[in-house]
Parts: sequence; structure tokens; C-alpha cells
Amino acid sequence: MATTSTSATYGGGHLQHRRPRRSVAPLLAPIAVWAGAAGVLALWWSDTSSVVGPAGWLTGAGRITGLLAGYASAVLLALMARVPVLDHTVGTDRLARWHAWGGRCTVSLALAHTLLIIWGYSLAAHTSLVAQTTSLVLDYPDLLKGTAGFLLFLATGVISARAARRRMSYEAWHYLHFATYLAVFLAFGHQLSNGADFVGNQPAQAAWYTLYLGVAVLVAWYRFAVPLRRGLRHRLKVAAVHAEAPGVVSVHLSGRYLDELGGAPGQFLRWRFLTRGMWWTANPYSLSAPAQQQHLRITVKAAGGHSGALARLAPGTRVWAEGPYGGFTANRRTAAKVLLLAGGVGITPLRALFETLPGQVTLIYRARRPEDLALRSELDAIARRRHATVHYVVDVPEQFSSPLTARGLTGLVPDLADHDVYLCGPPPMAEAAVRALREAGVLARRIHHESFAF
Repeated sequence: MATTSTSATYGGGHLQHRRPRRSVAPLLAPIAVWAGAAGVLALWWSDTSSVVGPAGWLTGAGRITGLLAGYASAVLLALMARVPVLDHTVGTDRLARWHAWGGRCTVSLALAHTLLIIWGYSLAAHTSLVAQTTSLVLDYPDLLKGTAGFLLFLATGVISARAARRRMSYEAWHYLHFATYLAVFLAFGHQLSNGADFVGNQPAQAAWYTLYLGVAVLVAWYRFAVPLRRGLRHRLKVAAVHAEAPGVVSVHLSGRYLDELGGAPGQFLRWRFLTRGMWWTANPYSLSAPAQQQHLRITVKAAGGHSGALARLAPGTRVWAEGPYGGFTANRRTAAKVLLLAGGVGITPLRALFETLPGQVTLIYRARRPEDLALRSELDAIARRRHATVHYVVDVPEQFSSPLTARGLTGLVPDLADHDVYLCGPPPMAEAAVRALREAGVLARRIHHESFAF
């Protein structure tokens, strides 16, 4: 197995390990969401004196699912508003998983609301389902817009399904997903003008307006105003592009006050390169070195049209960067010892962490071939400076390979169970690594992984 071990000091000695303060946001966020849902159910309960007969039960269920769908829509937007206190503590990938799960629930609630209300009203009016649907859509205020919003919700749910996402690029999926904003806007008026729990209930209307306007302010500020302000302040541009490995390049960027923009090692930004064919999309790439006042660097593997085009960027190309995002930072650390486990281009955020994490740090870097080990000379230099160990594991030649199993990992790191593990790599590798780490005795709360897959 190819291994590099060094014993030189880093900065005159080891970086001192201090246990970071754990944020309570990951615990409080879901509690707040569920408390809001309970409040929505309380609104229905306080406004309902009795439920009589099948029509009453169906209509009541339709009101409940409609209220919950409206509330969940606001929560979905808040989760992806990129609010720093959530993004940096809960983590972008966990927020995205919550958003995806919540999206499925919202679409299901909206569908159930639609069907239950039509069915309940149909029984109460003794009309057919088709006639009742036509009457609701055409005769009730704002319900035509609400229907359009509902159909947009269904369309967004379809394109967000995993099978559909595999068939489209990240850029196409990202922009089609913006239809959610329009769907919420179209449905909002229908909720207040037709909802039995809001008509004539000014406190409920005020609460609903407060919820939606608050979320709208968060989205407008963090997703639009802040990136615009930072773009004007930092004046980013491409300084140089260097090849690091087959299909892997580093993009060096210059600008002003970039140490403010770059955030913590392990985080990523969404990069928009203002050149032909690339200006219309912002893709997430991690910093591959700690941010400096006038220099940032990302290291990217060509895996699609956008990432492949980075190798052809011309020096001087203007760049807009949104972020920093993610909670894949030193703040997640809980133990004195740390293992950084990288697969392929997953080395990029770990390289920055390798340089800056305090305490005893070991790096395992897995790749298919020796020439695919990007940034190897830098990793060796960091290891020498900070008395750290690097294990390079490749699939070929076989004498330098090692299975990604509990036995294979403990062969490299005998006291593995005492480590925090920062993991970054392709999804199949990451899944295999998590299984191996758990089998080796590493606690789940000590395995830190952030995925940027959409």
C-alpha cells in the first residue's frame, strides 16, 4: 500500500485541539417545524364546532390537508432560503434531504386536499365529481389560480423524482425547480379567500401573512440580495487554470476581501462564470485551499458540461460566487483524533481541512490510478509540516489497493473507533465507507458527510 508518513512539526508544533461548541439549531429546527404544524392543526380545531356525516368528515380532512400543505409550502421555501444559521449548522445536504422529504409530503397533502374537498362538496351538494370540480374551479374566487398552482406543484414533484432527475442536467433541474415559487404565489390567494379557517378570522390571516412575508424576506435577502452585494464588493475574476490530474483542474480566482467570502475550510460556494454558455447557472464547488485575502481556489473534475468547461476558462473572466454554504467544517468535530477519508475529487474540501484541522489528523485518499491522485504534492507538504499521515490507496496496480471494508480501514488506522471521520467522495464510495466505518465501531454521530448531489 502506498503510504506517506511524516514527523515534522507544523507551525512550530501541533495545532491545539479545542472542542467546538455544538449548535442547538439542528435540534431546534425540526422542533420549530413540528410546533408550527401543531399550531395549524389547532387553528382547524378551534374553528370547527362539529363534524357530521361523510361529507363533513371528507371536507374536514380536506381542510386539514389544505392547511398543512399551505404551511409546508412556506417551510419548504425557508429550508432552501440559504439562511446561514441553518446552512452552517444543520448542513446543506441535510436541509436538502429535509426539503426533498417535505416536498413529497407537500405534494401528497395538496393532492389529498384537492380530492377530499371535491368529494366532500360533491356529497354535500348531491352533484357529480366532474360538475363539482367545474363549479369549484370556475365559480370560487382565486381558485383558478389555485388550480394552476396545484398543477405546478405536481409538475415540480414529477421532475424532482429520482428517475426524472437522472435524465436531466443539474442546470435544467435547478431552473425548472423555480416553478415552486410561482406555484406558492398562485396558491396563496386561494388559501385566504376560500379557506374556511381564514374567512372572517383576522388573527389567522395576520399569522398567515406574517409566515409567508417572513419567508419571502429570507428568500429575497439570502438568495438574491446578498449574492448581488457580495458580487459587487469582491469583484471576483479568474486568475489562472491549472491541470491537477486527468480531467481535474484547479481554478484560481482573484479579487478583494476574499477571506471574508471564502468562509471556513470544508465549505463550498455556488460559482457563476460570466462567460458564454456558463453565465446562466451557478454550480456548487468546494474550496480546495483555505481562503486568502486576494485568492481563492476550487478544484473540479469534469463530470458534465459545466464542470468540463472550466478547463477552457480564460484569465480575466468575471465570476459571481454565492455562499459560503455547508456545515462540513471543524465545528462538527467531537474527538481529539480525526480521519479524513476522500474518494476521487472528494479530496477538494478535505485538502483544506487537512491543512487547518487541529490535533491528530490522518488522511486516506482513494483513487483509481496513481495519476488520478490530484494535489498529491500539496498533501505531502502539509503532512510533513504538521506531523500527519497520508495513506494513498489506488485500485491499480493491485499491490497498492485495499478494500473499503472495516478490516481494510482498521489496518490503516488501528484505533479508528476513537476518530471523528470526515468523508467526501462519489455516492457509491460514500455509502460503502459509512457501512465499513459503522462496522469498525465508529459512532454514527462521528461520521461527517456532506453530499452535493441534486
